[in-house]
Parts: sequence; structure tokens; C-alpha cells
Amino acid sequence: MGLPPPGLWLKRLWVLFQVALHVAIGKVLLTLFPRRVKKNILAMGEKTGMTRNPHFSHENWIPTFFSAQYFWFILKVRWQRLEDMTEQGGLAPNCPVVRLSGERCSIWDFMQG
Repeated sequence: MGLPPPGLWLKRLWVLFQVALHVAIGKVLLTLFPRRVKKNILAMGEKTGMTRNPHFSHENWIPTFFSAQYFWFILKVRWQRLEDMTEQGGLAPNCPVVRLSGERCSIWDFMQG
């Protein structure tokens, strides 16, 4: 596989800065205004239906927001999205896929049979 192109490193650095700033501001707000942040997170959960699940208590998942685990997960997802993007007329990303048999491969390998 080789190193990613130089532009991707700059984009990754920018995303790292954005996610770190988001988590830091969120942690400060959660510390200073816990009730307001809880209210906003619950409102977001209403939109997704997460809060309607009786087995999913908000006391279990609200403290995970803005944690180190949250930071690494969001960073990983955002970095993966950078690699999955393409420009019009450019090559499509060679994303990982899973065959019905459970075997993992890339799209190119899947298309080759």
C-alpha cells in the first residue's frame, strides 16, 4: 500500500485539529453546564430514536461524549471518510467490503472475482 499523498496528510492534520477542538470545547461545556449539555444531547438522541429504547439509559452513554474513546472513534471515522472521497473523473476509492461468506476484501478484489 504506500504512503498517502501529501495533500491527505494536510487534510488529516486539519481534521485532527477540528476533532480535538470539538472534544475540548465539549468537555469544557459539559463541565460548566452539565444540565444544558445533557438536554442538547438528549434532543439529538430524540432525532435518532436512541432515547426511545428502554434498555439504553442516558446515564450510561452521555458521560462517554467528549471522552478519549469518543475522540479516537470520531477521528478514525473522519480520517476514513477522507480516504473514501474522490474527485469527479478521478479513481474511485478501493474501500474494504465483506463478501456474503464473511470474507473481507477490497472492492477491486471483489470485482475481479
